[in-house]
Amino acid sequence: MPQRSAGILLYRRGKNGVEVMLVHPGGPFWAGKDLAAWGLPKGIYDSGEDALAAAQREFAEETGSPPPPGEPVVLGAFPQPSGKVVDAWCLEGDFDAESLVSNLCTIEWPKGSGRTMEIPEVDRAAWFDRGTAETKVMHGQRGILAAFWKKIGE
Repeated sequence: MPQRSAGILLYRRGKNGVEVMLVHPGGPFWAGKDLAAWGLPKGIYDSGEDALAAAQREFAEETGSPPPPGEPVVLGAFPQPSGKVVDAWCLEGDFDAESLVSNLCTIEWPKGSGRTMEIPEVDRAAWFDRGTAETKVMHGQRGILAAFWKKIGE
């Protein structure tokens, strides 16, 4: 059974149309990457855990705030190149990207070195219009954005 991850794609409607909030992974591997490096706040959950509850927990862990109030809308389950499957929801609301405070995780760096370091899971968040979001989002998560735009009629 593939590993599962759950996340929430936050969106807002502004004077320039719909924007989505994406987060950028922390750590040295992602430090110089921008295009195809961003994604929705998400994380792994156990088979006995409620996927939406996991998505809400992961949003809070990666941003420092719970998701805004509202009813998340299912976008679907999206297989990733890694073999993992991401269960995704969208939620309309706002978030001050400048206020992001991510939790920390421990990684081995460089890989295979035996040395570990603590890094923020995500190092920043930003709001993007459709065209920009589609260049910033990781390749494996493009299907999530496509489902989102279809769901809201864009």
